[in-house]
Amino acid sequence: MTGIGYTVPAVVAVIVVIVLELAILRTGLFRRAAYWISMAIVLGFQIPVDGWLTKLSAPIVIYDEQHTSGLRFPLDIPVEDFLFGWAMVTAVLLLWERQRLREQTKETL
Repeated sequence: MTGIGYTVPAVVAVIVVIVLELAILRTGLFRRAAYWISMAIVLGFQIPVDGWLTKLSAPIVIYDEQHTSGLRFPLDIPVEDFLFGWAMVTAVLLLWERQRLREQTKETL
C-alpha cells in the first residue's frame, strides 16, 4: 500500500499533537499570533533546505516512493516532511509553554 510507511505516521503525529493540545495541555498556543508567525519562520527555512535535500534532480535524501503519498510540493519536497516538521516543532513549543505555565503558577503560590 502506498503511503503506509511515511504518510500514516506523519498524519498520526499531527493528530496526536492536536489532541495533546486540545484535550490535555490546553496552553492556548494555537490562538496566538506569535505561534503562527514562528511557524511561518520555520517554513521560510524548511522549504529551501528541505527542497535542496530532496530535489529529484540530485537528491541527498532519497525516499522510497512506495512509502509516501507521492505528493511533492514545493521544490520536490514530500508533503509528509511538512506534517512531521509541524508536529515536531509544535510538540516542543507546547511542552515548553506548558512548563512555563507551571513555573508561573508555582511563583504565584
